[in-house]
Amino acid sequence: MNESNSVLTAPTAAVLIIGNEILSGRTQDINLNYIAKKLTTNGVRLAEARIVPDITNEIVSAVNALRQRYTYIFTTGGIGPTHDDITADSIGAAFGLPVIEHPAARALLEKYYTKENLTPARLRMTRVPETAALIDNPLSAAPGFQIENVYVMAGVPAIMQAMLDSVVAKLRHGPAIHSLSVSGYVAESVVAAELAEIAARYPQLDIGSYPWVKNARYGTALVTRGTDAAAIRAATAEIHALVIKHDPHPEMG
Repeated sequence: MNESNSVLTAPTAAVLIIGNEILSGRTQDINLNYIAKKLTTNGVRLAEARIVPDITNEIVSAVNALRQRYTYIFTTGGIGPTHDDITADSIGAAFGLPVIEHPAARALLEKYYTKENLTPARLRMTRVPETAALIDNPLSAAPGFQIENVYVMAGVPAIMQAMLDSVVAKLRHGPAIHSLSVSGYVAESVVAAELAEIAARYPQLDIGSYPWVKNARYGTALVTRGTDAAAIRAATAEIHALVIKHDPHPEMG
């Protein structure tokens, strides 16, 4: 694969998925896909994703490593009302900050639940590291929060998506990243040499090969990504001509 200078200099991001339920297989994560698509549309290059358990040291270690390496870090999970929701405390530990009850967060939850129904468990969702800014939650009031380049969001997909939508507008955007694909019944080993030649002619693009199997037949999806839309169209035309030698009806996407 090759990547253009514009892609490499675009803002970068990592996603940290927090939760034993993801690692156990009990819950299937769908947040990563949404985040990746949203960031790509806005010219932010998602460069890494990790999953860590509900263990403070693991969260702290991952946050401190990722926030030094990338422009933005997005975490999902662990900011709910139960004892195992330890993300706020862990992020506080990563930054060396105490965790406090945020008065604005409390006001939001009092309005949502009423003061009489703001139980100790629900009050846990008002706790954020000192100096953190709140991230709006238009669905269920309990906010996420931001410290420096770390954005801490809910694990529930609908809530996470609403939070991310409000965050993305405030990020530094790079050039939009476009992609086109050609998919056909041809093994990637068959087209590998010619595909490498096409990639060499378009060093500003990222050209990837992704094999698949359908109805006991081998196929390959060849995806071209980058910020130069004209170059993507030209490279994809060459890739289409290559695939059509082996499959007269490739799919374009």
